[in-house]
Amino acid sequence: MLSHIHLKNFAIIENLDLELKSGMTALTGETGAGKSILVDAIGLVLGDRADSGVVRHGADKAEITLTIDIEQSSAAQKWLKEQALYEDEQCILRRIISSAGKSRAWINGSPCNLTMLRQLGEQLVDIHGQHEHQSLMKKDMQRQMLDDYANHQALLDKIAKAYSGWKQLNNKFEMLSNQNSDHQAKLDLLRFQTQELDELQLGEHEAVELDEEYSRLSNAGQLIDLTASSVMQLYDNDEQSIYSNITDILHKLEEASLLDAALKEPLEILQNTQIQIQEASDSLRSYQEAVELDPERLDWVSKRLSTLHDLSRKHQTTPELLFNKWQSLHHALSELDSDEYDLDALQIKLETSQSNYQKIATQLTKSRQKAALKLSKGVASAMTELGMEGGKFIIENTINKSLSAHGQDNIEFQVSANPGQPPKALIKVASGGELSRISLAIQMIAAQGLTLPALIFDEVDSGIGGGIAEIVGKQLRTLGDKRQVLCVTHLPQVASQAHNHYKVTKIKGKKTTSTGMLVLNEEQRITEIARMMGGIEITDSTLNLAKEMLTK
Repeated sequence: MLSHIHLKNFAIIENLDLELKSGMTALTGETGAGKSILVDAIGLVLGDRADSGVVRHGADKAEITLTIDIEQSSAAQKWLKEQALYEDEQCILRRIISSAGKSRAWINGSPCNLTMLRQLGEQLVDIHGQHEHQSLMKKDMQRQMLDDYANHQALLDKIAKAYSGWKQLNNKFEMLSNQNSDHQAKLDLLRFQTQELDELQLGEHEAVELDEEYSRLSNAGQLIDLTASSVMQLYDNDEQSIYSNITDILHKLEEASLLDAALKEPLEILQNTQIQIQEASDSLRSYQEAVELDPERLDWVSKRLSTLHDLSRKHQTTPELLFNKWQSLHHALSELDSDEYDLDALQIKLETSQSNYQKIATQLTKSRQKAALKLSKGVASAMTELGMEGGKFIIENTINKSLSAHGQDNIEFQVSANPGQPPKALIKVASGGELSRISLAIQMIAAQGLTLPALIFDEVDSGIGGGIAEIVGKQLRTLGDKRQVLCVTHLPQVASQAHNHYKVTKIKGKKTTSTGMLVLNEEQRITEIARMMGGIEITDSTLNLAKEMLTK
């Protein structure tokens, strides 16, 4: 329940701290005193859009802080925990609106956006405004009210998810159906291109390796002669080889190093050089033996390279990158040739998705029909109590063939305000007084189905009076026995039924006007109820009548 609200520089309120109690609380006051300001403030801190007009004249910002006891609201606790915003059983919402129109908000001290405020607010408070009958003219609002009454949010979430999945598949199916000829042409081309490269059986680095082999084979004779000559000069010529010459030098330096130790360093270098010359000679000899004069292999490599160059030009790449091109073509083919682009396979998926949607839609329809019967019966009974004897209220549900995110039901509220008249759509009810009472009946009965801890009624009793007003007051009090009800009213019959009574007063200064709020005791309530009954002066008889109303 709402436990405390603090307003600073909001509308014509300079500063207000108000403890909110359980049960039914009436908010009354003279016309223009600002009875609905409190409701507006609660709406804003629960995520309604705001502008700079809510900031008190002369102030730079308006502040609203609302404390809510969520001990009995498991849904709110769950949401807060999911958002990592839960602290304890007291939840504090705060919102600041600047005179420039900018807004900031917090939940338990953590910054949040308006969507988060609204999501949390939906778990805590339901506000019924005095102009709600206008929104009730819209079929979408009628469906939403029935869904709220039925309390089948899990089904609504499932149907929305099923519709989203079906919609994606349907859009893709339509797109592919329109592009099928182009798709098939692309598929045929990719198959031809990949088949041609598949037959080539190209290795990843084959082009580079073939280039190297071609260079070796085409110059084999020259390479053999060069290596043979090199080995002869380095090692095999016993008298004139570099190895023999270094050997002679080493013998001389070994003797000389005995005379001067400084010669040992060049001696070691030459010894290492001799070893490396021997190793180089062995390596060249092995290379010479490996190189072959193979005209047939040379011819094959030449033709293979020619094929690679031809295909590279065809695919607008180089021989070195032809293998990568082949892989990319295969990847593109696998994507276009998958079930995602197969119309037959996609149609099967689409039919399965639609079948799943239909099952959930049927469950949702049954749930709505069950709730509609109960809500219709309750509203019809409430209409009778509100002076519309013999009135009928029917919720008609026709099934659409088309799919939507909220199911296939077309919900329409129909009423007959007088006996003998056939039910007509709510929007066609001509009398404003009748429409107001019907709307009130719908709101009060629908509120009984809500599990929210707090309900707010903002002058929903306009257009009624007398004994009917007393009935409305009793019904609101009954609601207040199970949850918190805040009711802004101008009717003494309604206010007298409240468990608690707050009076909104306008305080006029020399330069400014502000609004205050008083918590009335029993004596003050009698005076306020007497004032609400009218008359220039409050007489003893009016006071006695007010006292009698409060003791009923």
